[in-house]
Amino acid sequence: MPLLIIVFAVLALNWLVLSGIYVLSAAFWVAPVFWAISGGITAALIIAIIRTRSATDLYFKVASHAFLILFVAELVFAAILLTGDTYRLIAGGPRSIYWTGFAAALSGLTILVFLYGITRGKYAYRVIRHTLYFEDLPAAFDGFTITQISDIHAGSFANQAAVQKGIDLVNKQRSDLFVFTGDLVNNKADEIRPWLAHFRQIKAPYGQFSVLGNHDYGDYIKWPDEQSKKNNLQQLKQYHAELGFRLLLDEHIVLHKDGQHIVLAGVENWGIGFGKRGDLKQALNGAGPRDFKILLSHDPTHWQEEVLRFPDKINLTLSGHTHGMQFGIEALGIKWSPVKYRYPHWAGITGNDGTYLNINRGFGFLGFSGRVGIWPEITVIELRKKAY
Repeated sequence: MPLLIIVFAVLALNWLVLSGIYVLSAAFWVAPVFWAISGGITAALIIAIIRTRSATDLYFKVASHAFLILFVAELVFAAILLTGDTYRLIAGGPRSIYWTGFAAALSGLTILVFLYGITRGKYAYRVIRHTLYFEDLPAAFDGFTITQISDIHAGSFANQAAVQKGIDLVNKQRSDLFVFTGDLVNNKADEIRPWLAHFRQIKAPYGQFSVLGNHDYGDYIKWPDEQSKKNNLQQLKQYHAELGFRLLLDEHIVLHKDGQHIVLAGVENWGIGFGKRGDLKQALNGAGPRDFKILLSHDPTHWQEEVLRFPDKINLTLSGHTHGMQFGIEALGIKWSPVKYRYPHWAGITGNDGTYLNINRGFGFLGFSGRVGIWPEITVIELRKKAY
């Protein structure tokens, strides 16, 4: 049944798009070529779905990405065409070749943008800086800097040189502290093995700390038995240690500077719909109620559901998880991604009155092997003492 729905939707969309193309050219070869391309890509996707549902299968990846690019390009063409048709119903007259040409041009541009996102955009690392002011920040930590990355998803990487550029950019920030907020792999611990030497290069004076994300537990693939799944998680924890990352599992450490201190805590993954493993109370057990606290928690829904309701103030929570859906627009004052319909706040800083959440857009990628408009992120946060 789902396949029939897909076929019907594609046929209806293609019929509309072809009707617009006929305005540009009615040559005898237009329809056969159009249907050969569209039908071939759709058939390839159907075969891929029947054959395997594994996102790591090369045939599935090529077929699904080709279909996605074509489908989005046709949606853009159809949306503009229907807008022109609406105007035509009011003003009268035939379809304008200029309006249809505009639709074709934007559709072509869409294809080029997606191809860029797949070949270059997914490694187009950018540094995003935030300066946050706190009244209760110990004076010794005024100007303290934190570099955060999230969602490495090592199993998706294929370009060592490109990934190395991202790691070099992390180290170039020379922050006091480095944190990684979960999803080191897609499913299996061994995915990070080819990249250990790369990410082991990340160093910071006050240390490197990490937490687990929902993908790190191996919940999304089938294991021979429960023990194999447990062994995989244990191996992943060992890889964190080999990377030089201190994995915080519902616990905290104290960072000291010039006789003053702040608390850095980390919880296991806690998220609505993605497993509620983390124990915030346990993570902060022993921390003083007036201590300045930074929390690493992979899923941002934890902030809204538990962190804000916690009896003691948690000044800054660092999360990831959303990836910004790896698709959207952040330009000319526009900030939009389809992921906003799942997470109202899905990237960057939110909060006020000395309690903030930062959602990192992710260092890697998953599912869609690319990024369009939502580029991989290295966050640098500077803590500043707010004057009374």
